[in-house]
Amino acid sequence: MPVTPATLESARRIPFLESLGIELAEIGDAHAVMRVALGERHRNYFGGVHGGLLATLVDTVCFFPRPLLPSGREVTTSSLSVSYVRGARLGDVLTARCELLHLGRRTASLAVRVQDQRGQLLAHGTATLLLLDGAAALVDEGAGAAGP
Repeated sequence: MPVTPATLESARRIPFLESLGIELAEIGDAHAVMRVALGERHRNYFGGVHGGLLATLVDTVCFFPRPLLPSGREVTTSSLSVSYVRGARLGDVLTARCELLHLGRRTASLAVRVQDQRGQLLAHGTATLLLLDGAAALVDEGAGAAGP
């Protein structure tokens, strides 16, 4: 079932992203960019930046290349891998950029880089998204149960 197509403005109103200060900065034909300025709310128990914030960036930015949520596609994460290269620091501005590597009938594959304002790589990752509307269309057409 199609969802309301995502825009820069609608993505900025997602409560979870608002609470973390994450903003969608760019929607491209095969990429998307998100940014976050690190502050006190991003601290972990030890006083550093929580790694889960970077994982959230890697996961969330993958939904926003134009062929996915901005086109009204219903998707969900089926696989996520994040590799941490170096720690982020309070006061840094992080940029997460994803590239759509493959868009099939049932899945999309994406790669992500998270960098600080100096261009240093902090983390990289990959995600596989299930295209739920594509799977539903296959069932509607009588192709049988859809699955990955």
